[in-house]
Amino acid sequence: MAGTARHDREMAVNAKRQLSECSDPVERLRLQCLARGSSGIKGLGRTFRIMDDDNNRSLNFKEFLKGLNDYGVMMEKEEATAVFQQFDRDGSGTIDFDEFLITLRPPMSQARKEVVMQAFRKLDRTGDGVITIEDLRGVYNAKSHPKYQNGEWTEDQIFRKFLDSFDSPYDKDGKVTQEEFINYYAGVSASIDTDVYFIVMMRNAWKL
Repeated sequence: MAGTARHDREMAVNAKRQLSECSDPVERLRLQCLARGSSGIKGLGRTFRIMDDDNNRSLNFKEFLKGLNDYGVMMEKEEATAVFQQFDRDGSGTIDFDEFLITLRPPMSQARKEVVMQAFRKLDRTGDGVITIEDLRGVYNAKSHPKYQNGEWTEDQIFRKFLDSFDSPYDKDGKVTQEEFINYYAGVSASIDTDVYFIVMMRNAWKL
């Protein structure tokens, strides 16, 4: 994905700088994730999903703390409590982590969301809501990849590497859901100021 590595570096630097001036607990958590690059928020989502033993898509405070800790987010207990309370609006002692991740995701304008969804639909050739290696054949040209040309990697290895960039660093399953795709691009979007530039970048990258 052209330019992403540079955007990632810029975003990480910006996030770290803003972190030192920021006092809002939710914003601080967002910045800590963005400091890890475009896949930071997505990675936290995956960590929480692993924590959710009973698959009820919600976390109690103990699971929430452990998830932050496992993901390496540095946060005082008071600050974590404040974040948790902001999301536990009904005071039930649990938070819905889909809602949590949507709130944590940097906001994207409607125009950006639409171009991200266009790219997702183009890649998801089978229309089942998940991008796999099979979907990428014929959409993503692996043969122009330098490692394919010098015989180092097979086409499948290149597809897999490509999917891994959208996948979470600790739980790569070779599948990219719509949510992971949007989470990834919400991260990229956070480092790009104008809608026009973001849309041009997406159109060029995916030939939309």
